[in-house]
Amino acid sequence: MQVLEKKTTLIRLVLFSLLVVVAVTGITFKKQVAYGTDSSKGELGKQVYQKYCVICHGAKGDGKGLIGIIHRVEKSGLVWATFPRDFTVGVFKFRSTPTGYLPTDDDLMKVIESGILRSGMPSHIDVSLEERKAVLEYIKSFSMRWEEEDQGDSLQAKAPSWLGNPDSVAKGKQVYNQMKCWECHGQEGKGNGPKANDLKDDWGDKILPFDFTSGTLKRGSAPENIYLTYTTGLDGTGMPSFADSLSEEDRWHLASYTLKLMGRLK
Repeated sequence: MQVLEKKTTLIRLVLFSLLVVVAVTGITFKKQVAYGTDSSKGELGKQVYQKYCVICHGAKGDGKGLIGIIHRVEKSGLVWATFPRDFTVGVFKFRSTPTGYLPTDDDLMKVIESGILRSGMPSHIDVSLEERKAVLEYIKSFSMRWEEEDQGDSLQAKAPSWLGNPDSVAKGKQVYNQMKCWECHGQEGKGNGPKANDLKDDWGDKILPFDFTSGTLKRGSAPENIYLTYTTGLDGTGMPSFADSLSEEDRWHLASYTLKLMGRLK
């Protein structure tokens, strides 16, 4: 009994000492919240993420959710899989910002609201705007890039009046050959070029060049979307930016030829 009383007294003395230290030094203990959010919005973003996103992107945002492989495709004897985005590295394909830069909030919101065609990423336009904004900020908490780097400036695109005319298509075909797009996408744009089977993304996973004859692009098939892809590149993949290697006019010509390959021109 005396031993028990002594232990109880000792515990009380330790707790009292800790309270004194806190009172004297002014130490406070704060709950860590997601980067760029206050505690209430951080908690809301986490709740939305756990409800809609965690099953694919994982609790740590590393793309290792319960779903695993979203989509597996076999074509011409080649097999490849589509995996959820890994938010921890802060690399995004569909941006309006230059290659190497973080996307804008509008870029992220566009993906949240519209989804990504042919990828397994659905639209969440039915989620309230407050929740969409909260989960957007929560997604940023998975990568230090959002604290260490600035978001890039959004590049604007407006198709010229001559886009898609025969002369532009012919010049676009020359650019397609000059930039050796055929090495990956093939001479007819079917994604079967000589290097098609050798491509991997930044995570070491096998990827295949897009087959332009197969339908709508993941980013959307509007001329402006095609032009932006050639301007910004698709970071994390083998698709580079042509902003420094092609003039703006030549990028629009390349967009014209791409539309021709897609069967979207008369």
